[in-house]
Amino acid sequence: MKFPKVTLSPRQIPSDVALCLVFFTRLPLPVIDFRGRSLAAAIWAAPVAGLVVGLIGAIVFATAERFGLAIGSAAALALVATAVTTGCLHEDGLSDVADGFGGGNTRGRKLEIMRDSRIGAYGAMALALSLLIRWSALSEFVDPTQALFALLAAHAASRGVFGAFMHLLPPARDDGLSAGAGTVSREIALAGAVLGAIPLLLLGLGGAIAALILLGLLFAAFHALCLNQIGGQTGDTIGALQQVSEIAVLLVASVALS
Repeated sequence: MKFPKVTLSPRQIPSDVALCLVFFTRLPLPVIDFRGRSLAAAIWAAPVAGLVVGLIGAIVFATAERFGLAIGSAAALALVATAVTTGCLHEDGLSDVADGFGGGNTRGRKLEIMRDSRIGAYGAMALALSLLIRWSALSEFVDPTQALFALLAAHAASRGVFGAFMHLLPPARDDGLSAGAGTVSREIALAGAVLGAIPLLLLGLGGAIAALILLGLLFAAFHALCLNQIGGQTGDTIGALQQVSEIAVLLVASVALS
């Protein structure tokens, strides 16, 4: 099934931001009539949702540090806060992709495993490593301001790649979340990428450049992997891409800011 391409309209900016907040977070937002606006049309605003998620994590980190908790504990609570805010949406994608790509022998079997709500050894290991690496990186920040900058940059940039990924890869299924979202135009993809890249400047010019290079390499590698494994992208692969991109930016931040 083919979907028409969508473009960015300035009049849609508030509703697009709201749509991404509703879709990518579990925040108690008021009911909004999006008048048929598709996720593909609004995906440019995903980095804004990322900024909100990162800010919540940073507030929890700073509050925990202010009350005398060790930095490791503050980092763990910040991760809990971001996971609760998103409903573990992207963690779920990461575990499903790890199980599907690792456990399936054919394209069809991989997609079948990715739809299974049960978690296997590959998925459990992927989640454990994701949490461990992110916690280790956040534990490097003795100053809550450093954690704030790192979380804002990581959560915004890791969502700025969504549009480009959906634009460049076809849906791997005819049904499902990604296929139903519609086709992302080049304009929407570029707007999201630029918006997601701007907060990387919080890491300093050198840190921003390093993060962009690393994100580009990861994007290209994951793009090739998804084409090879399932012939395209799904909602789960988008979630997995967010996780590895967030990890990449946090690791750069742990060097650039500490």
